[in-house]
Amino acid sequence: MSNVDDQAAAVADLNDERVLHYLLEHPDFFIRNARRVEQMRVPHPVRGSVSLVEWQLARQRNQIGRLEEEITLLMEQATVNESLFNRLIQLQADLAGAESLQDMLDRLHRWARSLGLAGAHVRLFTESWKLGAPSHFTHLGLPRMTFESFRIPRMGEDNHFLGSLTGPELLLLLPQAKQVGSVALSLMGRQGELGMLIFSSRDPHHYHNGMGTVMLDQLARMLPGLLARWVERA
Repeated sequence: MSNVDDQAAAVADLNDERVLHYLLEHPDFFIRNARRVEQMRVPHPVRGSVSLVEWQLARQRNQIGRLEEEITLLMEQATVNESLFNRLIQLQADLAGAESLQDMLDRLHRWARSLGLAGAHVRLFTESWKLGAPSHFTHLGLPRMTFESFRIPRMGEDNHFLGSLTGPELLLLLPQAKQVGSVALSLMGRQGELGMLIFSSRDPHHYHNGMGTVMLDQLARMLPGLLARWVERA
């Protein structure tokens, strides 16, 4: 067999895996062949072809650009989280200073409005709280079994719901609320047995599945202790 045939057979026997294996086994390949590597041309989707060095530099610039974008997004998110955390601390102090249950609910509602929301609402399961007469807050009560008709199909085993409500669901959960486009709902209690906190927005797309629920979790854990100052547990 001629040298030409030998070379053709060797080329035919090559594939990506064998080339990569060789380069991994011989990391000094590019050092030994630096001049030839600089002369290599590789396909480019816009410029036709570029040198291997230019191609590598372009890849590095793209990677750096992506990293810078990710860092910028992380910094923006950190700023938002810090702002929400500070607002949460302020809210906790504000609610703790309430002089009545209505005062506390009003303060919670005003805080939600300061965030650009339509309002904040609390519903308490009647099995867990004493809301009967002579209480003036019977409208906060909701039987747990009645709520199950919403929870099972819409929440499953989750403690949160974010999205739009149907007309019947609005009548069940927020019968006195107006212009509700979407809501963020979080159950209170270790087993979700105490009730729920609901934030409402006029924008039907403001709350949606996949959003973070850290702030909701914190508020849902904080509220029962504050509510217990004004409403007796059953």
